Amino acid sequence: MKVADKVILLLNGGDGVAAALAGGLQPDPSSNFQTLNDSFELPLDWYGIKDRKASGEVIHFINSSGHYEVSILLLQKYEPPILACALNEILLKLAGENLSTMPTLIVPFIGKSENVPVYGIKFGPTTDVTKALSSRIQKSPPFLQIYHEELDVFLHLMKVMQPPTVVLIGLSDRHILNKNSKEEHEVICQIGEHLATVSSLSFSKEKMVQNPAKTSRDNEEAWRALYG
Repeated sequence: MKVADKVILLLNGGDGVAAALAGGLQPDPSSNFQTLNDSFELPLDWYGIKDRKASGEVIHFINSSGHYEVSILLLQKYEPPILACALNEILLKLAGENLSTMPTLIVPFIGKSENVPVYGIKFGPTTDVTKALSSRIQKSPPFLQIYHEELDVFLHLMKVMQPPTVVLIGLSDRHILNKNSKEEHEVICQIGEHLATVSSLSFSKEKMVQNPAKTSRDNEEAWRALYG
């Protein structure tokens, strides 16, 4: 999978956050970046999953020399345990044959909590991007409780693989994104500004897309009912 040295990985959690960030991130007006839209579809047969694939969209920002400056990967919505398989397959494809050549990942989430700042968790080797981003945001407290299923899955993979990564965590006291909520809007904009700063992009509040999906426990997979 061809991507830039900086990859913003957005997980579609059905709450509208990924779409809002992807829509808001735009080429900086002072840059000469061109955008290239692509898609990916990775088989999950190795995990025993025959009827599903790890799929999503990619937005590449390319300079005038044809160099990929930053790539945004927007993964489709998956539920555990398929989510873990899809994420693991994507990470392996990004790493290629050598984990040391893994691009730097920036992965934002918004979780449910009683506070609303933006925290960061760093994994793997230090790169210019992880160093710059870590210096701008507050380190996550050791006992911070965050209610976010996709984040839990991703953090488990990070602890094992340790690629150069910064996980941005915006905290909200609401579980589902509400496009009319000033609080959620501010948290997304804070994360968007952090992403733009370290990726030579700009973040446009006017181009944010917010279309949260409706969820129901009636539609959840059977395995989830076993564990509540």
